Amino acid sequence: MIKKRILVVEDDKDIRRLVENIFNNEGFITLGADSASDALKKIAASRPDLVLLDLQLPDKDGFEVCKTLRADPTTRTIPVVFLTVQNLDSYKIAGLEIGADDYITKPFNQTELVARARAVLRRAEWNEKKDQTVKDGDLTIDTEKHIAHLNGTILDMSPKEFDLLLSLVRNRGKVMTRAELSETIWGHEYFGNTRTVDVHVGRLRKKLAPMGDKIKTIERIGYRYE
Repeated sequence: MIKKRILVVEDDKDIRRLVENIFNNEGFITLGADSASDALKKIAASRPDLVLLDLQLPDKDGFEVCKTLRADPTTRTIPVVFLTVQNLDSYKIAGLEIGADDYITKPFNQTELVARARAVLRRAEWNEKKDQTVKDGDLTIDTEKHIAHLNGTILDMSPKEFDLLLSLVRNRGKVMTRAELSETIWGHEYFGNTRTVDVHVGRLRKKLAPMGDKIKTIERIGYRYE
């Protein structure tokens, strides 16, 4: 079995070594980076299977690193998990909104850290195994290039809007609860606040007009793509 490679981006040397040792002991291969610039260079050179990313870096914050990865087609699908002391929900939501796959706060439970990293990697593998092109009428979703076309025009969507659309279309006819969508798209514990899912659905409807009407609201439950 090919070992998964994890890049640990952390400027605190002791914490970085601790995290690297945790994953090395679990059979992973780890790389380390102590700054945003170092991380981006190593990602371009080695394309890790997962990036564990601190928010507070000496040259650029982790949010900017994540945005850079999501804006580049060659790195857009690399899973990113924030690992940081910032534990406010506003930080968590901001990180997930820009495309992170999970958000874990320090101090962390080592067993939980590994389990959540494995879960993110499983979701990434599952997405890779799916058909590269998903179609519904004039809508075409290219999962390899991470873009969607409507009537031949590329839709301007954020990474999470794309993932949400893909999940709804792949499960057409099925009611997706807000909790299911939250876990599938954001990959984090559900905060009990439906606003993030609802806001993204609202944006999707506008961008898909008139096909946006195919996303039906199921009162008090979630959404269904017809």
